[in-house]
Amino acid sequence: MIDDPKYHALQGLLLSFGSIAVAFSGGLDSTFLLTVGRKTLGDRIIALTLRAPYIPGRETEESRKICVDLKVKHIILESEIPDPIRYNPENRCYLCKSYIFERFVAEAGRLGDYQVVDGTNLDDTGDYRPGMKALKELGIRSPLLECNITKDDIRRFSKLLGLKNWDKPANACLLTRIPYHTEINEEELSGIENAELFLHQMGFRTSRVRSQGSTARIEINPVQFDHLLKQPVRQKIIDKFHELGFHFIAVDLEGYRTGSMNIKKKT
Repeated sequence: MIDDPKYHALQGLLLSFGSIAVAFSGGLDSTFLLTVGRKTLGDRIIALTLRAPYIPGRETEESRKICVDLKVKHIILESEIPDPIRYNPENRCYLCKSYIFERFVAEAGRLGDYQVVDGTNLDDTGDYRPGMKALKELGIRSPLLECNITKDDIRRFSKLLGLKNWDKPANACLLTRIPYHTEINEEELSGIENAELFLHQMGFRTSRVRSQGSTARIEINPVQFDHLLKQPVRQKIIDKFHELGFHFIAVDLEGYRTGSMNIKKKT
């Protein structure tokens, strides 16, 4: 039992909904929300996941396994790249969230009287997130945000609950790895996903591969720069990235940071 005002507030809010459909990515935030929802509401909870080329496949598979462990009904909806985001516009997140959550709301309505909820937390309000507008328009509730729960809170609570992914690094859809106003193709998305998976397997848990044409720009924690540049690690990364179709491989000296493709938008 977690004795914390924020945790109790979250439970109370979830109870007020009656039944919930969690937009479930398999990431830390939605895993925590799903877990608390399961403990609080019992069988009055379902999980909704979208499988699409711009969402890492390993995330979808992890979401499936988590739902099996929690014994939560899990619906995976299939999708191609929606036409409105084909050229990665600056309001891509808004258009994408609108598309995804319209499908989630329709599916939740088909299955019963479920309030659709997502894992947005208080810290998410500090970055450029146009997708939050779409959530409000569609009546999606964000219980973690409404209860003023931060990322640190989520990690702390998740560890107390014994969740295996309590220290999992943040993730985002693969479209965030590509510059705005660039046509999206599945081959490039696959290359990015496999490049990041390789870095993860090499010990770079917090990492991104930003794709700019034939160039891969690697973002990692600066404390790992020395490790990345030492042999044989450096050569293994070069060989793998060339195999994946990248002609040039660069290391971003600023290191890993969320929303680095949003810099022009912020200034």
